[in-house]
Amino acid sequence: MEGPIRMTVTRAASAQTPQSHPYVGMWVTEDGHVRHNLLPNGRYDEARGSRESAYRGRYRVTGDHIDYWDDTGFTADGTFIDGVLHHGGMVLYRRE
Repeated sequence: MEGPIRMTVTRAASAQTPQSHPYVGMWVTEDGHVRHNLLPNGRYDEARGSRESAYRGRYRVTGDHIDYWDDTGFTADGTFIDGVLHHGGMVLYRRE
């Protein structure tokens, strides 16, 4: 009888390599109520008011266009214009 079979599980390369896209980071409405954190792994975390992580999901940036796929199933999109994110009637600014 042969020895036990050993399996090695590895993560996909895309999960290990952070994005270096210039839009990765925190985007905030002028009043600070809505905050989009575009994470380097292609996920986002959106806070609204005192509600942290109100929405979470994945995103993809193509040129100056961003598509969102929320974990609950809805989709949304936006456009970066002159360093400002326009999304769902909101205007979000880059927070350093």
